[in-house]
Amino acid sequence: MPKLDSKQAALDFLSFVNASPTPFHAVKSAKELLADAGFKEIKEKDSWASTCQPGGKYYLTRNQSTLVAFAIGKKWTPGSPISMIGAHTDSPVLRIKPVSKKKGEGFVQVGVETYGGGIWHTWFDRDLGVAGRAMVRTKDGSIVQKLVHIDRPILRIPTLAIHLDRQENFSFNKETQLFPIAGLVAAELNRTGKGSESKESESAQTEKGDFAPLKAITERHHPYLVELIASELDAKPEEILDFEMILFDTQKACLGGLLDEFIFSARLDNLNSSFCATRGLIDSVADPSALDDESSIRLIALFDHEEIGSRTAQGADSNALPAIIRRLSVLPASSFEESGSERSYVKAGEGDLSTAYEQTLSTSFLVSADMAHSVNPNYSFKYEPDHRPEINKGPVIKINANARYATNAPGIVLLQEVAQKAGENGEDGVPLQLFVVRNDSSCGSTIGPMLSAALGARTLDLGNPQLSMHSIRETGGTEDVGHAIRLFSSFFKHYSSLSRTIFVD
Repeated sequence: MPKLDSKQAALDFLSFVNASPTPFHAVKSAKELLADAGFKEIKEKDSWASTCQPGGKYYLTRNQSTLVAFAIGKKWTPGSPISMIGAHTDSPVLRIKPVSKKKGEGFVQVGVETYGGGIWHTWFDRDLGVAGRAMVRTKDGSIVQKLVHIDRPILRIPTLAIHLDRQENFSFNKETQLFPIAGLVAAELNRTGKGSESKESESAQTEKGDFAPLKAITERHHPYLVELIASELDAKPEEILDFEMILFDTQKACLGGLLDEFIFSARLDNLNSSFCATRGLIDSVADPSALDDESSIRLIALFDHEEIGSRTAQGADSNALPAIIRRLSVLPASSFEESGSERSYVKAGEGDLSTAYEQTLSTSFLVSADMAHSVNPNYSFKYEPDHRPEINKGPVIKINANARYATNAPGIVLLQEVAQKAGENGEDGVPLQLFVVRNDSSCGSTIGPMLSAALGARTLDLGNPQLSMHSIRETGGTEDVGHAIRLFSSFFKHYSSLSRTIFVD
């Protein structure tokens, strides 16, 4: 396999993140990468018994905002291990409220709700677009989901001039002072040719005398916003039944720094990890014979809703991954005999599937991939002196004595071996870093602890280092994209053999 071009990998990530303003778009972008690599789409609602075969590559989605993809080794048998990488597709954003139509002092405004723990002051004075999904009634009467990506600045949250408020620290009320402006009321009235606002309540969705459980969407939201969404979808405004839309910065992600050593981008947390996990899986099976001697399943899970606790049907704290692992754990091996309508396994012991799920979990391993903190040179006192990760020095293993991260010593040893083996075939190994927070500082968490508790599988937390986490504009390292891809690919390639050499239980 040719040596990975780190600069090109970073540029590929820029294309990925620029095309992915929402979790729905991130899943779409990941699906396209997987499909191009020969992965086939399957559905949770279908039986996999005859679909998923050893040597096959598959992916599925839940809510179109969570994705799981896996490749089955040709030597797979029920109860064998699964090597897993988990990441998340969501980031802190402003989401349009269910009733967003607002106005103030002659301005058209849009009501928004905060999602996650964003650094909200960074959203002021940015050129904001709108993206998400809409539920659209088609001509045959069915209702389908369609993605929306209005990639031009239509909204802006204006700051107050310093002359009018000379506060030393910028503070604001998130409910009353975080509403973006979208235009002028007078311009909207001139556009529609209406002489008074009372006529704005006329709905194209209902005729006089019709009953509607909710107000028409053009009453709940500014008609022009609905028209923009409809035009993006080649639909009529009255065909838009509802939508989930977020705001995003229209400035494109790019390389920066004197030598292009930085990535300046929105949503590094955590699309950087999602992209690297996807590429790592794809690269690990790029060789046509990659799965010939593989006894494990290689799997990635990109979850929605990590930023708000993961307790949703498509979050990491749901049944999504346990249910999928349960189904995979009992998949038949490639060698079996047919006995009527039942399959009997050739090897002794393979016929007992009652404990296959538990056996799989006991020998599997999860890498929880979520971005880590790089040392900030202007705030170095905020970091523990011996644990100050640097950009472009490799993925950061995250450790916390209070189990805010799931890392332990056996996992660190395993990952060191994986990083060393990434240096085979003339390449350097992947450098790793360690991070703990100060004792007088709070510590974030990831999907790692909740999944390790739910599954009982060994787990390690890591992520590429970055600055300005949860800002609308974050900073990462160009080289670190390649580091993570090679580490993840090596993890998938070597887990089966390495897991047999590290003994704990």
